[in-house]
Amino acid sequence: MTDPVARLLPWSSADGKPCFLVSDGTGYVARVADAVEEEQLDSAVVLIAEAQCVLAARGWTSGELQLLTVELTEALVEVHRVATSRGARLCCCDDQSSQREASPAR
Repeated sequence: MTDPVARLLPWSSADGKPCFLVSDGTGYVARVADAVEEEQLDSAVVLIAEAQCVLAARGWTSGELQLLTVELTEALVEVHRVATSRGARLCCCDDQSSQREASPAR
């Protein structure tokens, strides 16, 4: 079991503030957050493929480009949030490992 750490969740509060979970990463909310993050990353992959097709066709309208830009921006915000959350947890794991290694054996 790992020590509880604060995790940035892949959603915001109703007023747009970031949501955090302090847990060991094994509970229900952590599993829901994992599933939401995975869906966000999968959606970004699909959107990237769609963007590549639209741009390769070179027959887009300004409305298509505007919609694509909006969707890519939303996906980028979500992926950035996932990366920030996972990066913070990696730092916490590294810090905990360093602390365990520095502790004298009993």
